[in-house]
Amino acid sequence: MKKDGVGIYFNNKAYEVLESYLLTQIDSIKNTFILVDNFTYIHCIPVIYSHIDILKNSNIIQIKSGEKEKNIYTCIKICKNLEKLKANRKSLILNLGGGVITDIGGFVASIFKRGIRFVNIPTTLLGMVDAAIGYKTGINLDSIKNEIGSFYIPELLIIDTHFLNTLSNEDFFSGMAEMFKHGLIADKNFWIELKENSKKNIKKNEKTWNNLIFKSISIKQKIVEKDPKEKGLRKILNFGHTIGHAIESYFMNKNKIKMLHGVAIAMGMVFESWISSKINGLSIDEYEEIKSIFSILYPIHEKNYSNIDINEIFKIMEYDKKNEKNKILFSLLKKIGNCSYNCQVPYSLIKESFLN
Repeated sequence: MKKDGVGIYFNNKAYEVLESYLLTQIDSIKNTFILVDNFTYIHCIPVIYSHIDILKNSNIIQIKSGEKEKNIYTCIKICKNLEKLKANRKSLILNLGGGVITDIGGFVASIFKRGIRFVNIPTTLLGMVDAAIGYKTGINLDSIKNEIGSFYIPELLIIDTHFLNTLSNEDFFSGMAEMFKHGLIADKNFWIELKENSKKNIKKNEKTWNNLIFKSISIKQKIVEKDPKEKGLRKILNFGHTIGHAIESYFMNKNKIKMLHGVAIAMGMVFESWISSKINGLSIDEYEEIKSIFSILYPIHEKNYSNIDINEIFKIMEYDKKNEKNKILFSLLKKIGNCSYNCQVPYSLIKESFLN
């Protein structure tokens, strides 16, 4: 898959392309930097070295794992490492990790010396189908997700689905939530295909799984290509995220514990599907179908929301980047496979969605 100068390559072909790129497009392997976290340093660097031997002579920059590292201070630390290792404007960063690594690494690449090249090598399902695609980079501002960021295009996107074997079931299904979203907003047949396969142990069926990942990436890529800077259509990719991101931020800040992104987004999609059924034409039957699938796969009913919780979550929603003129704007379903954007929703309906 190669469009708009951005190549997306899978498995063995991906490593062939990356090695060719390294041999022809960089002045020295010492000018290549691999950004990793604690987990990918142990589990993924050996895989990369086994495919591309020359990378053993590149520079590794390691940060701690976890969403809490997605902040400006971590970025400054990375920039200082790049400076210490004599990186220049012809340097290349390989972001080897999940969504946190690709978001941080892409953002650092966009600002260091006013912009250097980077390649994303996502190692989680969430990274493969969402975070590493679409030219968005970003970091959190306190508890507000992705409040600071930029649009910046990678040189390549390298997808090695074998990394998924290292994921827990919880992390696997966290990524799958974004795949479900792609079906809900743009492709009903893909939603149906995912729904049917979610009942099986698809992690063990490599061919099926690779095909589903490819389809999910293709759906997002087509939307991004039509609206790279999120002026209109691309906003549909935020379905489930207005409420979902606010829930994720609230519980991260309140409990200091991690709520998996996919779980929060699954909650957001259920609540926003209910809102869709009230004001945007989504049928009750389709809402119940969405709610049923997510209730089976995600612990969406484990949280009981008090009025205080809902009011605090609402305050976080007021910082959502889609908002205009102090109005909270949602992307809502018309039907499965068809999504609207810039939908204004009153607070009373948002609150009711939590209590439904």
